Formats: sequence, structure tokens, C-alpha cells
Amino acid sequence: MDFVPNTPKCEQEILSALEVDSFEELIKNIPDKFIKNAGNDLPKPLSEPEIDKKLSKLAKQNLNTSDNISFLGGGAYDHFIPATVDFLLQRSEYYTAYTPYQAEVSQGTLQSIYEYQSMLCQLLDMEVANASMYDGATALAEAIIMAVGKVRKSNKVLISPLINPRSLDVLKTYLESRHINYELLPEKNGVTDFSELAEKSKDVAAVAVQSPNFLGIIEDLNGIKDKIANKKALFVVSTDPLSNAILKTPGEYGADIAVAEGQPLGVHQSLGGPYLGVFTAKKKHIRKMPGRIIGKTEDEDGKQGFVMILQTREQHIRRERATSNICTNQGLIALAATIYMALMGKKGIKKVAEMCLSKSHATAKQINNLKGFELVYDQPFFKEFVVKTPVDPQKIIKQGVKKNMFAGIDLGKYRQKWKNHLLIAITEKRSNEDISKFMNFLGAF
Repeated sequence: MDFVPNTPKCEQEILSALEVDSFEELIKNIPDKFIKNAGNDLPKPLSEPEIDKKLSKLAKQNLNTSDNISFLGGGAYDHFIPATVDFLLQRSEYYTAYTPYQAEVSQGTLQSIYEYQSMLCQLLDMEVANASMYDGATALAEAIIMAVGKVRKSNKVLISPLINPRSLDVLKTYLESRHINYELLPEKNGVTDFSELAEKSKDVAAVAVQSPNFLGIIEDLNGIKDKIANKKALFVVSTDPLSNAILKTPGEYGADIAVAEGQPLGVHQSLGGPYLGVFTAKKKHIRKMPGRIIGKTEDEDGKQGFVMILQTREQHIRRERATSNICTNQGLIALAATIYMALMGKKGIKKVAEMCLSKSHATAKQINNLKGFELVYDQPFFKEFVVKTPVDPQKIIKQGVKKNMFAGIDLGKYRQKWKNHLLIAITEKRSNEDISKFMNFLGAF
């Protein structure tokens, strides 16, 4: 909202409606220690031109991927977004639409969600999808909670240690409050070590893996579902949605639940959000799924219509039986993904994935030939890879910013054993010129 006209008259009307005489009376329950010095350190008031100039100056301090070549990954990627996505997304009927409680007046919103669900089921080769979650991290957490709620007799889960560390932090927070125990599987040479899976999974509710994993490596998930000793346990796979256009899908691996960060599907990086949580599952698990599910039906005259067919949350059913307390979906961001997938089509998405694969492998080969640099893992990867650097990665990153280049992610901040490891992502946007500049830049170290 650009301007809120809080005139003295408006303020008095609000206070009267709240049955208080003053703003101070309204906040009387707040302890004095929290409000005594409030506002004492605020700067002097500014006029509209002054504040506009100040905020514009602050905004220009942000670095973006339009003016800088980006090799950043780790969950948020600089992919090409067709102009049509933003053009359609900013139409008022989409941009200002409220949550679709009343189906009779929300047919457009409901249809777009239905299309979103349908396309994701095709892309991930799963049977049902919900209307979206907040982001990939919360989608993964909800998947684990769903598994524990379904299996019931177990509150223990096995987690791959190579899930995105930020997602793992979110997951730990969710699980702690619900008293769900987790154990990290071992790892070996950049991938999850499943050699002890049969022994460790006798009493678990879920096994969760990310592929491609945080290091960009494609996990070998063939037969993993069958190795889980507790046959009631759910197999949860977190994935990069674009990778499914050319790699084996979660559905083909026998995943019970497949989740993803939907940002690669036409969503801007936007300084970290809002993003999109993709949540899909096998149909037999549908009644335990969190969030909303939109379906297609017919009215008594035979006309097609869209309705909210399931929403198992605490506002609609008894709280103790709710599968989740998520109260909405990322409607606008899910619409962006829907428009992107519709525009690109199967061939377009496959082409994007192929370009990411070929360009990243070609770049990795060139970096591996640079003096002092070497690929850390001899494993298959999709669009990200890890290189060992001859100097502290922070030095490379800081020098890169000076040259309008985001050189990658310093993995040393996550684990000591990853010191001098740089995670580099190559998307379809990286031109031969971009990569050539990157090679020259790295070669100087």
C-alpha cells in the first residue's frame, strides 16, 4: 500500500470503534519497559520527496542478477523468465485476487490452481498435488510430519545429511516442536550412504532424500524404496523440478511424497522470496496431505466447475485431527509457475534442463583444467558442482562482486570439512561470453 490516510478524524473513528479513548489506552497491556524509549532514536521526519530519494538510494545498494553474472545456486537460481509471466501475473484479477473460499466467485483462481496441480503431477510423475506450500523447506517439513501422522506408531525419521542446510534447519525446528526424532544417514563421496538403510529403517516413519542434493550431485535412488525395512514408512524425495524433465522422476523411484522448491519455475529470486513449495504424493495418501487440493466437477446442468475438494487443516476440522495448520497457499507464485510451465511446455522445459546440464558440465571441465582448481567429486550432477579452490573462497567471492560477478557459494560456512570448497551453479542463462569471463576471472587466482 503506497499511502495510508490516517487523519486525526480517521484515528478517532478507529479508537471509537475499538471502545478506547486514546492510542495509549489501546496498548496499555504492553509493559512500560518496551514502550518507554520507543521512538527516541528515530530520525527526524522527512518530506515525501526526501523519503523517496533516501529509499531509492538504499535500494540501489542491492546487487541483482540483471547487472551481475550469477553462478549462485544452493536453492535459488538465475533462470530465464519469459516476459509474459510477469505481464500476466500483474493483471489486477490475478494480482489482487483473494483466497478462494467461495468457489462460485473464484473460478479463475481455482482453475489456475487445478492446472498448476496437473502440470506438477506430470512433471514429477506423481498422482496428486496440493495447491502449494510456502517454500521448498516448509514443504519438506510438512512431508515428514505427514509421514509420522500416517504411520503413527513411529515418531522417528531418517534424513539424508545432504539436504540443503537451510531446509534442514527448518526441518529441525518443525520436528522439535512436534517431538519427532530424526537421525542423519551417513554420507560418502558427496552422496548419501544407504548401506545401513535396511538396519536403520526398521522402526521409522519416513526416509527423506534430496536429489540433486545440496552439492548438486544426482543421488542413486534405484531400489531405495524397497530397502526401507518398515514397509509402512514413506519415502520422501526433495528435488529440483527442472531436473525431472531429463532425469528419472520421484514417481519412477517409487516416492510416496515428492517435494520441491518451485523457484526455478518462472519465479524471480527476489532477494530470497516469496518462493513456492511444491508438494505431491501418491493418491492413496491424499487424505493425509496438508494444505488445499482443487478438483474439477460438474454442476447439476452439466457445466464444468472447479472446487476445493480437500482442506484438512485445523480451521475446518477438529484441531487434533488436522494434518497441518497451514492456512493458505502461494497463489500468486503458483500462478507464475503455472504460466511458466504452460509457456515452456514439455519441450521447452526439457530444453532448459538439457542446457543446464551441458553448460554446467562443460564449465566444470574448464575449471578443473585451471591451475589450483579441481572438481571435488567424481559424481554425476545436474547444474551445480563443487570445486576446490587454491585460495579462501571468500576472497574469490569478494573479488567477483567488484567485477559484477557472483562467483558461487562458500561451503566452508556450513561444514569445516568443506573449507576451500566453492559451490557453482550454471543455468541456461549463462552465455559463452559469461563463462569465458568467469574462466579468466578464476584463472587470475
